Amino acid sequence: MVSAALRRLLEPEYDVIGCVEDGHALLKMAAERKPDLVLLDVGMPLLNGLDAGRELIRLIPRIKLIFLTMNPDSELAGEALRIGALGYLLKNSRQEELLEAVRSALHGTTYVTPQIKHAMEKSFIRDPKSLNRPRHLSDRQRQVLQLLAEGRSMKEIAYILQITNRTVHFHKYRIMEELGLTNNAELVQYAIKHSIISPP
Repeated sequence: MVSAALRRLLEPEYDVIGCVEDGHALLKMAAERKPDLVLLDVGMPLLNGLDAGRELIRLIPRIKLIFLTMNPDSELAGEALRIGALGYLLKNSRQEELLEAVRSALHGTTYVTPQIKHAMEKSFIRDPKSLNRPRHLSDRQRQVLQLLAEGRSMKEIAYILQITNRTVHFHKYRIMEELGLTNNAELVQYAIKHSIISPP
């Protein structure tokens, strides 16, 4: 429903060349169709929006990213901008804001919804380093962590990532060790806290 509404909003001005439901499908379609701009959510299944965004910019450096999400966390918005996004809006933002954000991004300028822009500025003034989240995990470890936190089995993860079951077990062990986690519940809590997955 959201995708259909976005398509109706954008099509009078822009060519909407595709719509996907998860991060892996997004990377595959983007590699094939080379879009100028991608709207993505932070909480996408299989590969979250932040990690997918990093990979999109690596694959297509000229691409413009706008995050459209339910998450009003100013630190998360800061991280999205830091990876190279040019827009961050909430799903309850006005329709006009999305069109303004798209126009801004295509001209190379940034648009952040006023709903969280003030909070971002206050957070930065209070502590300029507050928007820099340490990354303790490799990209592959973050992918495995997300899939584990989504409740995927080792066999499913191995199939999705095209690696062996043994490699998945190894990554899980290293993740738990690196983050000081002792069980799956803590792993899920970590993934939610750091916006690797969305809360249920």
